[in-house]
Amino acid sequence: MSTTNEKITIERIDINDLKLDKKPRPLHKIVMDDLPELPYAVEEAINRLRVNISFIGSDIKTIMVTSTMPNEGKSFVSLHLWRQLAQAGIPTLFVDMDLRKSVMVEKYSMHCENNETMHGTSYYLANKISLSEVVFQSEIPNGYILPNVDNVINPSMLLESNRFKAMFEQMKAAFRYVIVDVPPLNLVSDGEKIASLCDGAILVVRGGDTPKAMVKNSASQIERAGCPLLGIVLNRVKGSGSGYYYKKYGGGSYYGKYGKEGYYYK
Repeated sequence: MSTTNEKITIERIDINDLKLDKKPRPLHKIVMDDLPELPYAVEEAINRLRVNISFIGSDIKTIMVTSTMPNEGKSFVSLHLWRQLAQAGIPTLFVDMDLRKSVMVEKYSMHCENNETMHGTSYYLANKISLSEVVFQSEIPNGYILPNVDNVINPSMLLESNRFKAMFEQMKAAFRYVIVDVPPLNLVSDGEKIASLCDGAILVVRGGDTPKAMVKNSASQIERAGCPLLGIVLNRVKGSGSGYYYKKYGGGSYYGKYGKEGYYYK
């Protein structure tokens, strides 16, 4: 498989009219320029995860993907799991729930055509707008994205609101799977709050790096929130032929130390 970037066109949809057996009418468009194709071995690893997801039962719809610490690859895993589910013909929504310091829009070069303003998760939670205004349909059939564009210092009130709970119910009603990317559990309490509304969680662990005690603590946090731990993804495991993956996708931390002000800094 080639490693060139592919351009993904995203179109806004009316989520209220979305039916799982009916193609929605596309509206405004944005573009995601930098969603890379993966090396064959990495693609197959994500595909095995997708297949395992298909065996967890019809009651599991909202799946939280998180990690214990920064730079373990949870956003990478969640986004490409979303893509493979959509490519398999399953209506799937990717939700960016890192409301404090999301880098998804910048990292994957998401932007609206015609210089239109793009809003996302935090904007929706803080304003009286329709969910259809912040959910976009990608060029991948059955693939939808709810980005986070406007970061906030302390999203606790947004996460504790009735509007947040209602958003999850609406997403579950519209999509077969909702893949929710959340901040690392060891940094802030956001992940545990979000887990309370999810049907299951996947914990991404960096091989040979994350202490076992911290992994156990993260698993306890998830289960304490009433969210079943569906499994653990061991990421960045050292092995033959893996150097390209580490260099291409493993570098760079998007979280720094946890600051006194209540947000991340590098």
